[in-house]
Amino acid sequence: MKAVRFHEYGQPDVLRYEDVPVPVPGPGQVRLRVAATTFNPVDGNIRAGFMQEPMPLELPHVPGLDVAGTVDALGPQVDGLQVGDRVVGFLPFVDDGASAEYVVVSADVLAPAPTSIPLADAAALPLVGLTAYQALTEHAHLQAGQRILVVGASGAVGGYAVQLARAAGAHVIATATARSRERVRAWGADEVVDHTATDVADAVREPVDVLLNLAPVSPEQLTRLVARVADGGVVVSATVWQPAPGDEGRGVRAVDMYVRSDAGQLAELVERVDRGELTVDVAERLPLADLAAVHSRAAAGTLAGKVVVVAPGA
Repeated sequence: MKAVRFHEYGQPDVLRYEDVPVPVPGPGQVRLRVAATTFNPVDGNIRAGFMQEPMPLELPHVPGLDVAGTVDALGPQVDGLQVGDRVVGFLPFVDDGASAEYVVVSADVLAPAPTSIPLADAAALPLVGLTAYQALTEHAHLQAGQRILVVGASGAVGGYAVQLARAAGAHVIATATARSRERVRAWGADEVVDHTATDVADAVREPVDVLLNLAPVSPEQLTRLVARVADGGVVVSATVWQPAPGDEGRGVRAVDMYVRSDAGQLAELVERVDRGELTVDVAERLPLADLAAVHSRAAAGTLAGKVVVVAPGA
């Protein structure tokens, strides 16, 4: 089968599109015929070697944390799945990923794929959708009637966060550029602040209950934004480059979150997609053979929106 692997850490050119053996599922595992994976910013950090301590890999390594595909073979001790089932999942960071024609995964990380969108597009849901869901439900405990500021709302996680916050009954203030303003409003933002033209801290005139940071803002900017969080509120950061500051004197909690795979939560997100309550936004669909170019564009800062990486023959 064809797969993309890196045999050493480094720049995007370490990614090789090559022939590798088809994997065989073990106990509790299934083999998927991959429809698509995606690119996530953490993929670039892993490939570059920046995450070796928290995420030790066995090289060569196949990247690709998201997967959408069809069950192709069952290992022993697998219940609840059958060959031919269409599924999605968020794969472990240290295991070989889905940038391949086939991938072996634990059955317990998989959820049924949405039926209302193409299977390949469903790969754009797991990691970023779960990040937004866990940020709002497990860490922020967002409630109806609360006010939330989503910094970086036009990104992949931000889009889901805006939609989920609006569905929860919150008043959503989102930062975006003029180019993405209408898209963010369509997702459900009540207010959109153009962070390229306006100081966000000055634009947020009333306190917010939740500050969700998804963008590389400066420490000084983030400190000013924390001042806009109401007493007893919470700051949640999903960025590895910017820890969340709190304000202990005012009871403002600070949470640095790390997304985890959760098949139950993913199944709930899939149900929302199929009910028309959650939009899966895909900016580009590119072939697996072009994955190194996707990494290069991300490193150069020219990659915008969620990119779905389609497996050969899908």
